[in-house]
Amino acid sequence: CGHSFCQACITAKSQDSGVHQGGESNCPVCQCKYQFWNLRPNQPLANIVKKVKENMSPWQKKLCELHGEKLLIFCKEDGKFICQHCAQSLEHSGHQIFFMEKVAKDCQEKLQTALKKLRKEQPKMEELEASIREEKASWKNHMQTERQRILKGFNDMRATLDSEEKRVLQKLEEDEVNVLDNLVVARDQLARQKQCLRELISDIEHQIWGSSVDTVQDMINVMKRSERWTLKKPNIVPKKLKSTFRIPDLSGMLQVFKELTEVQRYWVDVLLKPVNAISNIAISADKRQMTTVHNFSLKNVFLCDFSAFDVLGYQHFSSGKYYWEVDVSEKIAWILGVYCKARNLKRKESSGFVFDPNVNRPDVYSRYKPQFGYWVIGLQNESEYKVFEESSTSDPRILTLFIPVPPSRIGVFLDYEARIVSFFNV
Repeated sequence: CGHSFCQACITAKSQDSGVHQGGESNCPVCQCKYQFWNLRPNQPLANIVKKVKENMSPWQKKLCELHGEKLLIFCKEDGKFICQHCAQSLEHSGHQIFFMEKVAKDCQEKLQTALKKLRKEQPKMEELEASIREEKASWKNHMQTERQRILKGFNDMRATLDSEEKRVLQKLEEDEVNVLDNLVVARDQLARQKQCLRELISDIEHQIWGSSVDTVQDMINVMKRSERWTLKKPNIVPKKLKSTFRIPDLSGMLQVFKELTEVQRYWVDVLLKPVNAISNIAISADKRQMTTVHNFSLKNVFLCDFSAFDVLGYQHFSSGKYYWEVDVSEKIAWILGVYCKARNLKRKESSGFVFDPNVNRPDVYSRYKPQFGYWVIGLQNESEYKVFEESSTSDPRILTLFIPVPPSRIGVFLDYEARIVSFFNV
């Protein structure tokens, strides 16, 4: 079978199993049957073993290099085994020396202690291993659920697109049928007029060439018919469709969605606090929501001190990227954004966000400008979205934003290092 063994060992095995030199035995490795007399020497392997023995160091042979005696004593200071002659030499004078049996016993005790300690770690390892298996299974289930959710979402979108495509094409077919029907009606109307005109021309020609005193009345009738004749143009079909389908900019929508998903990785939960101790704002217990304490009409809003409605976040950011969202649903006016330390508070205030543009008085919202440290977006008059444009003058431009879909949630993203504040219509 090709397996090799020490001759003494394989012979002893055969003798222990009661097999004589003429009988059969089994290979200890593969249980292949062999006859004892058929064993043959593996001379290449024997040569390798011989060379290994010759090249073994004295330490490997457990003999002292200097004295050629067995290494029976351990020197603690030098951390090695020595012979008795070495132990009595000046080199190891004053060193702590122990017989090999004592060292072996101490090692056995330490190994026993280490074994107990390591065995106690085994259950912990098994628990961690089981926890990892459970976590792996949980993540697999989670990923599978998420995969199914994503597939369902895209399938729903495809179904919506297919349904919308079918509806738009059906509408186009209806328009086509209506246009073609109208053209058929116009063609029939024109054909009837053409026939009438042909008959009238024929009658006039007949009266011209075949008229006489007896046919004067017929001539008068034909003249009256020709005078009443007018070409009635058929209903003109507009060349453009009444409603033209606008293909959605899906790539643009996906790009915006990608940008929103990217910044949402930096989500933080902003906790709220009123600016003033005496405030008309009530903060919820979780510091996530705010409500006004007193109800009042917007007509009287200019009589109030707006600082009583200011709310700031607890967090102070001095580096990094952060994103949070604000619920502005069912609000007719709001201003939100980021505040940093004002750079110049001596500039003259000017009008800014106002609820009633007809009110001619200094606007308390004029302080929410970049020159005073505010980067904000706001809603006024229920549908006008405004933002300040930073300017070196005291009167920054107020830009009107076009937002086709009124937002119910506004996402705010702060990139401190880039010094950029971005707003998202979530």
